[in-house]
Amino acid sequence: MTTLDDALAALPVIAIIRAAEARHLDAALETLAGAGVRAMEVTMPTPGAEAAIRRAAGLPGVAVGAGTVLDADSARRAVDAGAGYLITPAVLPEVIAEGRRLGVPVLPGAFTPTEIVQAWSQGAALVKVFPAGAAGGPAYIKDVRAPLPHIPLVPTGGIGIDDVPAYLRAGARAVGMGSPLLGDACADGDMAALTSRAKRLIDVITGNGSDG
Repeated sequence: MTTLDDALAALPVIAIIRAAEARHLDAALETLAGAGVRAMEVTMPTPGAEAAIRRAAGLPGVAVGAGTVLDADSARRAVDAGAGYLITPAVLPEVIAEGRRLGVPVLPGAFTPTEIVQAWSQGAALVKVFPAGAAGGPAYIKDVRAPLPHIPLVPTGGIGIDDVPAYLRAGARAVGMGSPLLGDACADGDMAALTSRAKRLIDVITGNGSDG
């Protein structure tokens, strides 16, 4: 099984899959994997999330996790379905503790330096800075990392494809991306457009795109 560390070493992006219905989940996950995205989270409130995680866990070279995990029961169900890591929108000690007990990395959401340190001290593997755009963008990540260089940060929220290199230059371990990458793929099933966005993302990161 591909670990989250391995997936982020290949491409420092976690794709966030959130949908109102389940019908295009599998296709979106497979399309992202085929395009070269290696880390993906399926948010637990999405209908069919656990089944989609279970199927996607078998994709080669991909690390699949569960997002919007709000309690220990959801953490257990996600891991039972095959989630290799857990992501929360806030610092939730119950989820961090359960993830550690289950032996999977937890990425709690945090906004302020105090919350970031609290998440790290409770056992976070990485800390999701959310919402990153509202926090001040790449400049905020750079400022936070100055006194806290040992804490790996994953800014998420309000990040466009062309913004990613600036976050990485600021010291982010990776970025989380939802609608700027997924678009309406989980609603209208346009996987060709999803492939195009994923390829552009990879080009921007690797320096082959216009922002590189």
